[in-house]
Amino acid sequence: MLTIWGRANSSNVMKVLWLCDALGLRHRRIDVGGAFGGTREPDFLRRNPNALVPVLEEEDGFTLWESNAVLRHLARTRPGGEHLYPHDPRTRARIDQWLDWQLSAVTRPTTTLFFTHVRLPEAQRDWPAHDAARDEAEALWRIADAALADRDYVCGAFSIADIALSIYLHRWFALPIRRPELPALRAWYERLRGHQGFRDHMDQPMT
Repeated sequence: MLTIWGRANSSNVMKVLWLCDALGLRHRRIDVGGAFGGTREPDFLRRNPNALVPVLEEEDGFTLWESNAVLRHLARTRPGGEHLYPHDPRTRARIDQWLDWQLSAVTRPTTTLFFTHVRLPEAQRDWPAHDAARDEAEALWRIADAALADRDYVCGAFSIADIALSIYLHRWFALPIRRPELPALRAWYERLRGHQGFRDHMDQPMT
């Protein structure tokens, strides 16, 4: 059985849990990170020297960190994964493009917004940084909105790119921030909310 090391309220753990459910993969999850601690323990650092979650541990002891790497690996190696990460080189390259965009662009401003409204006490909130992050996030989501004008999902069919982006999209719509009307983006969000994996792992109280 697969083991997922990481707390359920971690955005990066949520992605992996959704994919496991989508592929019908039996797994156990071990709470670690955040309020649970444990990421600096020698046993965990052997699995991930970065002291971050999630970590995937396979039945033979193989371990893998970095959530998008875990998504790719599971989709490549488990039955049904080819539908979420097709073999066609150009289709796969497009998916990789959006996965990298999530890491390189979307995560930073979304994290600032999330921490401002959810994690930081009022006295520690940096509102100018929040406002700059909101503007940055809006510019990024406009890119996705344009890409979605003629398709249901960012790469046409539902893929691991949608899974990776979904928690950041959820926070964009769920946090109490000013948002423009972006019809294609809103339709994508509602489409993702229709997936059981989204309801089980993403559409939860933000903590």
